[in-house]
Amino acid sequence: MNLIEELAKLLTPGQVTANQTMREQHGRDESYHAMKLPDAVVFPESTEDVQKVLTFANEHDIAVVPFGLGTSLEGHVIPEKGGISLDFQRMNRILEFRPADFLVRVEPGVTRSQLNKELKQHGLFFTVDPGADATLGGMAATNASGTTAVRYGVMRDQVRDLTVVLPDGRIMKTGGLAAKSSSGYHLTGMFVGSEGTLGAITELTLRVYGIPEHVMAARVTFGNVKDAVDTAYEILAANVPIARVELVDAASIERMNRHSQTSYEEAPTLFLEFHGNEAGLNTDIAFVQELAEGHDCKSFQFETDSKARAQLWEARHQLAYAFKHASPGKHMILTDVCVPLSELTDAVLHARSQMDRLELFGGVLGHIGDGNFHTIIMIDTDNADEVARAEAFNALAVEHALERGGTCTGEHGVGKGKVKYQRKEHGASYDLMHQIKQLLDPRGIMNPGTIFPIE
Repeated sequence: MNLIEELAKLLTPGQVTANQTMREQHGRDESYHAMKLPDAVVFPESTEDVQKVLTFANEHDIAVVPFGLGTSLEGHVIPEKGGISLDFQRMNRILEFRPADFLVRVEPGVTRSQLNKELKQHGLFFTVDPGADATLGGMAATNASGTTAVRYGVMRDQVRDLTVVLPDGRIMKTGGLAAKSSSGYHLTGMFVGSEGTLGAITELTLRVYGIPEHVMAARVTFGNVKDAVDTAYEILAANVPIARVELVDAASIERMNRHSQTSYEEAPTLFLEFHGNEAGLNTDIAFVQELAEGHDCKSFQFETDSKARAQLWEARHQLAYAFKHASPGKHMILTDVCVPLSELTDAVLHARSQMDRLELFGGVLGHIGDGNFHTIIMIDTDNADEVARAEAFNALAVEHALERGGTCTGEHGVGKGKVKYQRKEHGASYDLMHQIKQLLDPRGIMNPGTIFPIE
């Protein structure tokens, strides 16, 4: 069977390609995992197109991997068994605004920045901000999070309804428009975070929010990481309605300054942002400043100008690329654990000490307002010893988190990189997840090797 010819019969020749460059673009993501090429790349333009492709693939036992922009960090979009890479870039329409309901309906190829540009005209914004300008379909597939999760929640909290094409071609809706429901199983929550292993998302109905009246940002520096993390914990324990709480360690600030042309003090730093009315913000900021001073903060710098705020968060979001540009020829391992808030200080200190012990180059950062933090490590994948040390570090960070009731991934997802930790984290629940996978995808065509090992 000529796969390209058969797919072209289902769609149009312009929607199907086996171009080598295009296949290479769809054979990798932002992670260090090895590239594997799909046999074909398909660009659907409607739910019906997706239905045709999945029905065909299911009948012929051909693997299908949904693809957004390839910004994932655990090998999610790498086609381990070849097959079809299903690229949603042409399904990028905003289908419906419902400002009175604070809802918007979009196709999966719409990006976060594209949506916010349109929402701004209505005085609204979409909150989930993972840093990369990812597609909303990809963000739902991985249950993306980001800097604002401490105030507004993660992707699963924003998805009201999905249109999903199942592997056998059935089209289903998972929810509705109501703010809550006690009717039946929560299927929306099941598909959000399923990483393309249960079906392909073709529409999303998302919750949006009013743009805050006032926004204030601050940079708070400390003499050590412990004081920074302890301050963040106390801010949350005091129930301050803060929108962002980000930790960036000294090594990361140094990389940030070089890459983004900033001149921030190279010390452990909290990046903070407050949303609300002016009077309330002044009170909250004064209280937070008092908490920080109780932990010997070295400086408390406000960023009131909108351009300065934008630069601060842009620098934070570009931090991974700052490390990559500083290490040409090396690949990035970005760890992603999440722990209970009471365990956060110990977990961050453990990660930093193990990185130093193993003589790895990198930094500690993260959305510590919800217990989720990362380390960036740059490695030479041709250096077996360096790879072994990096993998040992990643395992130590995960084991430390799991032993304290945490998770191996707070936002990046399982992909291929975290499959080996699933049994330990979930126990018997992992068997139930596998049974759901087998029920919906008995031929195993949807993103094989992600969440579950290839059988």
